[in-house]
Parts: sequence; C-alpha cells; structure tokens
Amino acid sequence: MPVVPSAPEVAREQVHEQGLHHQLTVGQMTMVAVGGSIGTGLLLGSAAALEIAGPSVIVSYVVAAFIAYTVAMALGELASMHPAAGSFAIYGELYLNQYLGFLCRAAYWASIAFSIGAELVASATYMTYWLPAVRGEIWVIAFSALLLLVNLRSVASFGRFEFWFSMIKFTTIVAFILAGAALMFSGHVTPQYNAHGGFLPKGPIAPLLAIFLAIYAFGGVEMLAVTTGESRSAQDIPRAARLTFFLLAGLYLGAIIVLVGVMPWNHAGVTESPFVSVLRLAKIPAAAFFMNFVVLTAALSGANAKLYVASRLLFSMGRTRWAPRSLGKLNASGSPRLALLVSSYGIVTAVIIENWAPKQAFLYIMGAAFSGLILSWIVSLAAHVSFRWRLTREQVAALPMRSPLGVWGSVLGFVLVSAAVLHTLLASRVNEIGGLTFLVILTAAYIFLKRSRQGS
Repeated sequence: MPVVPSAPEVAREQVHEQGLHHQLTVGQMTMVAVGGSIGTGLLLGSAAALEIAGPSVIVSYVVAAFIAYTVAMALGELASMHPAAGSFAIYGELYLNQYLGFLCRAAYWASIAFSIGAELVASATYMTYWLPAVRGEIWVIAFSALLLLVNLRSVASFGRFEFWFSMIKFTTIVAFILAGAALMFSGHVTPQYNAHGGFLPKGPIAPLLAIFLAIYAFGGVEMLAVTTGESRSAQDIPRAARLTFFLLAGLYLGAIIVLVGVMPWNHAGVTESPFVSVLRLAKIPAAAFFMNFVVLTAALSGANAKLYVASRLLFSMGRTRWAPRSLGKLNASGSPRLALLVSSYGIVTAVIIENWAPKQAFLYIMGAAFSGLILSWIVSLAAHVSFRWRLTREQVAALPMRSPLGVWGSVLGFVLVSAAVLHTLLASRVNEIGGLTFLVILTAAYIFLKRSRQGS
C-alpha cells in the first residue's frame, strides 16, 4: 500500500495553498505554538483546575502532558510528510475520510476563533489590576485592533512579533519556577502539597475531573502543524515539533508543581491569575505588578497566535471550496485578509460575554472551545495510526521524523483523549446537549457543502 493515498491528491493540496510566504523559522514556528498554548489555560485556568483537584492537580497535568506528547509526535511525523496550513484536517481527509477531514477543520476553526475571546476576556481581567474603573469591553476592543494590525502584515513580521511576545512569558515563567523553588527550599514558604486536606483533598477521582482543564492548557501543540504551511524548510519541522512539546511540558509541569507547593489550593480563583496571587502571598507587590504585565502579554500572545491559526485554516477551507472562495484570497503581504476578519468573530463574542457575565466569561468560553481542540487531537491520532499501518518497515525507517512511541503511542493517546471527551460530555447536561448540537450543525454543513462542490 502506498505511503499516501495518491500523488495527485497530495499535489492538489499543495496547489491549494500556493501564495503563502514560506518565511517562518524553527524558533518562530515553535513560539507560535508556545504562544498559542501558554495563555489563559495555564495562567488563569490553573486556578479552576486547583479548585477541582487541589494539590493532586499535578497528576492531572502529568497525564495531560503524556496525551499531548502522543499528539505532538503524531502531528510532527505527519507534518514532516505533508507541510500545509490545512494540517490535521488534511491528514484526516487523506488517511481517514472526507467527512472527518471537514469536521476536524471546521470544528477547530470555529472553536479556536471563539477561544480568541477567552484570551481577550482574560486580558480585560488582568487590566482591572491597574485600572479597575475601566469597563472590560473597552480593553477587549482596544487589544483586538492591535492584534488585527499585527496579523494583516507579512508572516515574517508576524513571526518576529509573536516570537518576542511569547519570549516574555517564557522567560518569566522560568524565573517564576526558579523563584518558587527557592522560596520552598530556603524555608521561606512551607510546602503546601499536603496542607488543607492532604494531597487528595477532593478524593482520588478529582485528578481525573481536572484533566479536561489540564488538556486545555496543553492545547496549542497542534498549532505547530498549521505553521508548517509557511515554514522556511520542511527539514525544520521535526526539530520544531520536539522543541515545542518539551518546552511546554517543562514549563507547565514545573510551573504547576511550584504553584501547588507555594500557594494554598483553596485560595485559588478565576478573578486573578494564581501566579499573581503567589507573589502577593510572598508580599512582593512590585513583583506582582510585573507578573500581571507578563500574564497580560501571555493572554494577548495566545490570542495573536490563535487568530493566525484560525485565519490560515479558514483560508485553507476557502481554497478547497469548503468555504466561500473569497476566503482563499491573499493580500500583497501574503495574509488572508478576509479569512482573518471573519475569524475574528470570537472578538465580538468576547465583548458580548464580557458585558453579560464577566465573572463566568472565561470558563464559559473555554468550555465551548474545548470541543474543537479535542476533535483535532482525536482525528490527528487516528490519521497517524492509519498512516503508519499503510507503511512497510523500510518506509517507516525513511520517514523525515519518527514518533518514538510509534503507532501504539497514538492508539493509547486516542483512547485517553476519547475517554476525556466522553467524561466532558457526560459531566453535565449542558455539555452533552451542546456537543451533540455542535456535531449536528457541522454535519449538516458538510452535507450542504459537499453537494455544492459536486454541483460546481
């Protein structure tokens, strides 16, 4: 059986994305994924996870890290063979079927564009630290204008901006880990791992309940696959895939271990980043001021990366006629202007939700965004399994990048992610109805668009 379904199909996908500028370096591709991941999921969402599981949330993040590793390696292997902005959606179409390819692409686009609002709502939350009298929607609008301007420029300009924007939070979280560890080892702070009810204050099931939030925190590793459509060289992809995962895993696990050790878990909340709360407990107001600036840039960097990814996916859908053709047009800078503007609908949603329910806005948006994220992971893992089963031993040895876990790593990852999805859907009536409604709407859209494509 051939490595790919057919040469014409692969060639057609490459033609569909002509016009994109291949200018992103390894560091920029990595930082786009890191920037899209290290945002509200860790810096604000860790508070919600702490409330659910207490200190045992560390276990939740370890399990989520393993799941993310299976996804990162599977996507890295597939992306090294098929670098494209359509990424995991194309892999689903090539190695599974057209329906799953569309479902993955459309659901991820809708969800990630919506989750841009989560980052902007978080940004408004952080700004109340300095200017509590200013309404949150004012900040959402102002930051949105900035991000649209950045994304309308060339991808090289975007890559440089996102690299340095992400580097601020990367270096600061490293410093936070070192400082928190120093506080505990020096005796200035008593480790909180067994305080206030022990390591499992909410019971042995609690870490499993918090996995949903931990997985969301790792959401972003899949963004690397989208950036490969504008990478300078396909040879850069394996290095970028490995670098992205290990940077994220090191930062996330280090940060959550220090966070749980320094801050009492029952003091966590979603009105302020727990990272800022830790520095308040340490009675370092100047440091808390700076940390608030960092988490603000982190949220904006996350929104910036997600806006980029959403626009490229919608551009890909326009080029393959799963969306209006006008969405596949590029401006002189190589940016899909109309796809970018349409993908910013999450910004409008953020303004509405910020005005309607600011205290619950972050968790409300995050729950809606989770479905598209997790579907992209499921389809990617399934596509990787199908891809590997098509190869001979010699063809596997010749791959530009090989997952150390092989096909069975993706099988295990698929089972774990699917279990997380079932738990999330069954956790509440709202999740169950919302998830099924989302699936029905996308399926109806697929049937309508497929008929339109066949008729044209």
